[in-house]
Amino acid sequence: MERNLTADQLALFEKEFASNPQYRVMQNAVTQTPVNSIALDRQVVTSIDHSVSNLLDDWKVTNQKKSGRCWMFAGLNLLRVGAAGKLGVKDFEFSQNYVLFWDKFERANFFLEAMIETADRDADDRTVAHLLSDPIGDGGQWNMFIAVVRKHGLVPKSAMPETESSSATAQMNDVLRKLLRQGARDLRALEDEEARRERKGEILTTVHRVLSIHLGTPPQKFLWQWKDSDKGFHRDGWTTPAQFAAEYVQLPVDDYVCLVHDPRSTSPVGKTFTVDYLGNVIDAPPVVYLNVEIDLMKQLTQDAIVGGEPVWFGCDVGKQMNSDLGFWDAKLYDYGSVYDTEFTLDKAERLVHHETLMTHAMLFTGVDLVDGKPRRWRVENSWGDEKADNGFWTMNDSWFGEHVFEIAVRRSALPAELQARLDDDPIVLPAWDPMGALAD
Repeated sequence: MERNLTADQLALFEKEFASNPQYRVMQNAVTQTPVNSIALDRQVVTSIDHSVSNLLDDWKVTNQKKSGRCWMFAGLNLLRVGAAGKLGVKDFEFSQNYVLFWDKFERANFFLEAMIETADRDADDRTVAHLLSDPIGDGGQWNMFIAVVRKHGLVPKSAMPETESSSATAQMNDVLRKLLRQGARDLRALEDEEARRERKGEILTTVHRVLSIHLGTPPQKFLWQWKDSDKGFHRDGWTTPAQFAAEYVQLPVDDYVCLVHDPRSTSPVGKTFTVDYLGNVIDAPPVVYLNVEIDLMKQLTQDAIVGGEPVWFGCDVGKQMNSDLGFWDAKLYDYGSVYDTEFTLDKAERLVHHETLMTHAMLFTGVDLVDGKPRRWRVENSWGDEKADNGFWTMNDSWFGEHVFEIAVRRSALPAELQARLDDDPIVLPAWDPMGALAD
């Protein structure tokens, strides 16, 4: 191939397409029918159903609606299981709006501190440009969820219900991005530290005002009372968010650690990693991952479910997914046959070449075991109950290996040698590394 596309070369491309009648047949089909309807592999679809041998969920799914709060929904969905049991109710929800408010406010502070710290760099410095590209999106990770819960506690949904802007965050985020980029300009232009601190306070005052207008004001205390499943009345009295979290979070969240499967040659197994400028709460423990083999990740997930505990996880959700059926399989769509080509990037190569990253977080609530090995997994999504099995999706095990990147499990569940590795100083990845992607 020459450097330029000449008329002769263009003619050859057209000749190659016209010479194969099957290409014309496929052209006729795809120009009139969605390609996914054609590529969907019927044999794979008919081999899947929603039943599993080990099932935990007997509750309703939640709905993040038009927001990128999947990571906090998944975290709260994990915590609500124990809370519902203690309250004696079948369905219970912590306030997602409350967590959203404090994540946004903490993240604004985190971003402004980063702008102060990098003020001596050019705006087109790769790290600064990355931070400015999305100063306050909705996405996040497990450690960021726990950081907000540790600092601000939790409240029931009734104490801070959803608003128009919590369920559809785009307009609020647009305002916040403008304020923070404007604030970044101001902070970077100032040279005096005291002046920077004063200006940061002014910016955060405005951010707090915007959040309060859109989301409501987070309660400092509230009167908590409820009826259990037997219609028995209970009242705890006035309580604070910290007290409520201490009373109704039944899992030892401080014991949970993040494991990732990063098969790139530059990411050794058994090493810990962090990502520069990834976080939301200043002075919270850093976001740290331990890189492990995918088989261990599966085994720990399986063991937790069999032991009665759902598992928070992050993945690249849109790959090989059918949202109407609620299915994932590594070969759900046969695009190779449609286009008469091969797609050969493996998981590591997809990370290197920007073809994949973590985009969504959910909760494993079941596993189908055959001879002790996982065949498929049941997943509690946060996209409402209109699709899949009343909002619970089914993931074939092949998809887990290819597209799941992260899980949160108890530290005590790890082999002793890996528990020891968690105390090692983490390797610092750059801010733009795909392992720093925020699930939304």
